[in-house]
Amino acid sequence: MKLTLEKPVYGGDCLAHISGPDGRTGKAVFVPLTLPGETVTAHIAEDKRSFAKAEVDEILAASLERVAPPCRHFGVCGGCSYQHAAYPAQIALKRQILAETLERAGVAVPAEIETLEAEPWGYRNRIRLAFTPEGRFGYRGRRSHSIVEIEECPIAAPVLLRIAQKVSDFLDEGPHPVAIYEAELFTDLDETKVLLTLFCETSPASEAEAWLTALAAALPQEVAGIRLQLADGSLSPQILAATGDRSIVYTAVEFPYRVDHGAFFQVNRLLVDAFVALAASDRSGETAWDMFAGVGLFARVLAANFAQVVAVESAPASLAALEHNLLGTTGRAVATTTVDFLRRNRQQREPGPDLIVLDPPRAGLGDETTSLLNAIGAPEMVYVSCDPVTLARDLRALTQERYKIEKVTLVDMFPQTFHLETVVHLRRS
Repeated sequence: MKLTLEKPVYGGDCLAHISGPDGRTGKAVFVPLTLPGETVTAHIAEDKRSFAKAEVDEILAASLERVAPPCRHFGVCGGCSYQHAAYPAQIALKRQILAETLERAGVAVPAEIETLEAEPWGYRNRIRLAFTPEGRFGYRGRRSHSIVEIEECPIAAPVLLRIAQKVSDFLDEGPHPVAIYEAELFTDLDETKVLLTLFCETSPASEAEAWLTALAAALPQEVAGIRLQLADGSLSPQILAATGDRSIVYTAVEFPYRVDHGAFFQVNRLLVDAFVALAASDRSGETAWDMFAGVGLFARVLAANFAQVVAVESAPASLAALEHNLLGTTGRAVATTTVDFLRRNRQQREPGPDLIVLDPPRAGLGDETTSLLNAIGAPEMVYVSCDPVTLARDLRALTQERYKIEKVTLVDMFPQTFHLETVVHLRRS
C-alpha cells in the first residue's frame, strides 16, 4: 500500500492513515524508519482493531532531512530509531512530540521549548549487551528479542566495545565453566575506568572466581581500572565472584562521584555537566529536597548552595554511593521511597523546603505523589523526566492546583533514539 507520513509519534515511528474506499481517512498506521512528509510503499506487519504497524518496502519520495545512517546495523538493531534523520531534524521531531504530548494532556506549553544538546555520537557511558552461546555479542533486534551481532556502535563510548570484544575473544577460546548471556558496561567521561558486570547461570564459587581472574588478565591494560563482577540472572542478582574495586569515581560538574555497580547515573557522558547545571545550579536557600536521588548527582551540587539538603533514595545499589558522595556536605541521605518520605513530611511543623528536585523513573510520579507535592507546596520545583507521557500526566495534576510552568527544556540525552529527557521548572502560583 502507498502511504504518506504525517507526523512523528513517541516511540520512533511516523503516523500515516490508510485511505478508505470512499476516500475518507481510515485506520492509523505506525511506520518506523520514516520521516514526516515522505511517501512510501509499505506492508502491514501487525494489524490491530484500531491501528496497524507497517514496514517500509520502498521510499517513493524522501524527506530533505533524510541522511545515510552511519551504522551498518541500523534498522535491524533495536537500539537506534533516528539515524536516518539529520541531527537538527531529530531535535525538531522531539520538540514536536514533546509539545503535542503536553498539549494533549491539557498542559499549557510555553511559547518556546528550549533545547540542550551535545555531540550526538560516542556519548553513551553505559551499554547492555547480549551474548550468544558461542560468545559473540550484540543488541536485541528491532521489534524482536533476537540478538543482532554487532561490530560497531557509534553512539557508545569506544572503550566499551573494545572491552566487549576482549570478553568475546576470551569466550571464543572455550570451553568455559561459566556461560555468559549478558553484560553491562559503564565508563567514566575519559574512558579510563570501567565497571563490567557479566550475567550468567549459577556457577560454583571456586570455578567462577578462577574464571573471572583469568578473564581480568585478558582485558585491555590501557584502561587504568576495570572492576569485574559475575552475577546470576535473578531479579535481585547475587554476586558470584568479583575482582577489582567495587566502584569507580566519575567526575562531573567538578565533583568526584562514587558510582557502584548497578547504580543509576545519567547515560550521556558529554551532556552530564550542562544537564546538572540546568537542573540544580544557580539556586540557593535554606532547604532543598532531592527526590529519587540516585548517587546524589543533583544533591551534591545543591549542597554547595543550600544550608540543608535531603536526598531520598530507595535503591540499594545507589544508597552506599549516595551516602559517600554527601560526606562533608550539608546533605544527608534518607533510605526510603519518595512517596513514603512525602507522607511523613506532609504536615511538618518546621518550614518546608525552598526547592524540590524530582527525577523519577519512566513511570513518573503518579497521583498520590503529585497530591502530596501540591499539599507541601514548595516555592520551586524542578521536574526531570525521561518519559513525556507520564510527565504530561503529572504536570497536569501539578499545574491544575498549585503550580505554573516557568520553563521547559528538551535535553537530548539520547541522540539517534526516540528517547528524550525534559527538565521543567515550576513555581508555586
